[in-house]
Amino acid sequence: MADIAKIPVYTPDMANPYMPYVATLKEVIRETPNIMTFRVVLDDAEAMKNFRHEPGQVGQLSVYGVGEATFVINSPPTRREFIQFSVMRAGEVTSALHKLKAGDKVGVRAPLGNNFDYNAMKGKDILFVGGGIGMAPLRTLLLYMFDKRDDYGKITLLYGARSPEDMAFAYEIEEWRKMKNTEVVLTIDREAEGWKERVGLIPNVLLDMNPSPKDTVAITCGPPIMIKFALQALDKLKFKPEQIVTTLERRMKCGVGICGRCNIGDKYVCVDGPVFTYAELRGMVDEL
Repeated sequence: MADIAKIPVYTPDMANPYMPYVATLKEVIRETPNIMTFRVVLDDAEAMKNFRHEPGQVGQLSVYGVGEATFVINSPPTRREFIQFSVMRAGEVTSALHKLKAGDKVGVRAPLGNNFDYNAMKGKDILFVGGGIGMAPLRTLLLYMFDKRDDYGKITLLYGARSPEDMAFAYEIEEWRKMKNTEVVLTIDREAEGWKERVGLIPNVLLDMNPSPKDTVAITCGPPIMIKFALQALDKLKFKPEQIVTTLERRMKCGVGICGRCNIGDKYVCVDGPVFTYAELRGMVDEL
């Protein structure tokens, strides 16, 4: 294990995108059996004070001596007491992260990538369609819009998971439902004891909801197969490709467009994304 005291702290004037900030885990939250949320604070107080990100941007979290991986920053820029990442256990780095506890040190390279164009969405109705861990990037923009509530029309959230136990941020949902002009629809794949909300796959529930595309922006994120069929459902509902936004976090490694591992067609997710409109991705859906 590396000696934390000897790891240089990244500050903006160092201008080195490969050098992480050293950060401390302020809080660790168990979301689901395989998803944990990490709230981190940069050890350099001045760097933390000056840290800025936009909804949709990502960062690299590193476990010293193991490696790093890319995750969306899912705390909004309007709430800056910590930087939040939610991590699904899926490999070596994520498994190492899941073993950490409050007070442990991590590395943070952030912010990276582009962001949601929330200014272009002002005055419009917003339809969020999220599945599983895909709720993490949507949460960032959702909370930002709640904090700027008068700038946006009706907010509708369709959020689905395999089971009630697989639904992240469950402790926040009732608060979301209390926001004015907001509708929250929850669904799970199969019936479960005690479940009183919708049952069905997200694209099917979306079609059943039959939202109007008029003056509406649809934003979707989740497993690739869910995104693929959600895009098809939105197409059936007459949403134009320019009205649909999605986020991709596929295979990002370096975060700065050097390694080439995250390309989809002629796009690099870490530089050109992770936020794309369906118009930008149309013709490449089979590669998602």
